[in-house]
Amino acid sequence: MLVTKKAPNFKAEGVSKKGEIIRNYNFKKKIKNNNTILFFWPLDFTFVCPSEIIALNNRYDEFKKRNTNIIGISIDSIYTHIAWRNTPIEKGGIGKIKFIMISDLNKKIQNIYNVKDPNTETSLRATFLVDKKRIIRYQSIYDLSIGRNIDEILRITDAVNHNEKYNKVCPAQWNINKKSLNPDNKGITEYLSKHIKDLD
Repeated sequence: MLVTKKAPNFKAEGVSKKGEIIRNYNFKKKIKNNNTILFFWPLDFTFVCPSEIIALNNRYDEFKKRNTNIIGISIDSIYTHIAWRNTPIEKGGIGKIKFIMISDLNKKIQNIYNVKDPNTETSLRATFLVDKKRIIRYQSIYDLSIGRNIDEILRITDAVNHNEKYNKVCPAQWNINKKSLNPDNKGITEYLSKHIKDLD
């Protein structure tokens, strides 16, 4: 479990949002002053993976509004990433996505983030939210049969930003239009007395 810890740095090859090869991507240097969604998928040209990547890409501008980077990682080569980008969506590709795809061909990154699937040697469906100080604030890991809910990742991003801005905490069922609370006895008492229906 990596929540509360510094996100491990890595250097790797990747593919830019323009489809160009990046030879020495340095995670630590590239994510300064922004939150970052770092997510792993098992393999390109598979089944659940394109739906997740397309859903993330469709919400790219929403993450950008929140000053949040998106970086994707799998164990495929940069050339496989490029081929997948160049394959039409209706044929199982992902199209011209707007975020960086990292190649973890030697599996070092999935190992330092502890997301390897022991059955396949690929990565599980892992998602991390890394804050501006490179602290991991959120992580989720699914098996290969379950696709992520990207709107939930947006909600978590909102919650982290809200906490950083107002120093308030976000209760169950919270979203950007709902009430947060002060992290003390008075805060929870006031919240439960006035906003209990928000938990329905």
